[in-house]
Amino acid sequence: MLTTTVDIPTSDGVADASLTRPDGEGPFPAVLLFMDAFGPRPRLVEMAERIAERGYLVLTPHLFYRAGRAPLFDLSRLGEADQRAALFEKIMPLVGVLTPDVINRDTAAFLDFLATRDDVRPGPVAITGYCMGGTNALRAIEAHPDRIAAVASFHGGRIVTEAPDSPHRGVASITGEVYFGHADADQSMTPEQIATLEKALDAAGVRYRSEVYTGAHHGYTMADTPAYDEEATERHWAALFDLLDRTLPVS
Repeated sequence: MLTTTVDIPTSDGVADASLTRPDGEGPFPAVLLFMDAFGPRPRLVEMAERIAERGYLVLTPHLFYRAGRAPLFDLSRLGEADQRAALFEKIMPLVGVLTPDVINRDTAAFLDFLATRDDVRPGPVAITGYCMGGTNALRAIEAHPDRIAAVASFHGGRIVTEAPDSPHRGVASITGEVYFGHADADQSMTPEQIATLEKALDAAGVRYRSEVYTGAHHGYTMADTPAYDEEATERHWAALFDLLDRTLPVS
């Protein structure tokens, strides 16, 4: 398979992204991979390649492109827990820029880019998102239900808030299927918040699975951070591929 850098025109500029293409001629069903707050780096390429091995073309957009091309941060010490506070001082203002309207517009640009490619199979795509990417993936399917067949959100945070535009308040528009792999004891997604999310999904009649990964910390899929949990990560792969096989089969 081959991973290259591509540029995607958006209403706010140009988003850099990595495109991971399986071997063969295609066309391939497409998966968007929505990054965590640390942004594009080798770990996300590794994850895209594992998805591409199953026959999917994977687009991993740089969601912080408005601040410049990736990398925006020095991640050489990402594995050191004591470096996280200083890094998050730089990251959090960029997270705040990603309002529901921004995610709506950016997702439309990513979907339009995929739709123009001869090696992408026509029709809906799927999204897998991590940490803030899991939250934004949910916002994306709420905004574009006819263009997104399924979303998987892993250790997503702040899916339930008191805000009028909290992601859980928009689930009624979803027509596809959604999976949530919550981290255990995650202060950004507490048991009470998970219950509120599930109540909203049930009320809206959304097809979904919501599971708590016992013992796993927020960020459990990221092998380049102290939060990494190999067992939880393998469970995540099984859940993701089960969802893709059912909602966006390769053949």
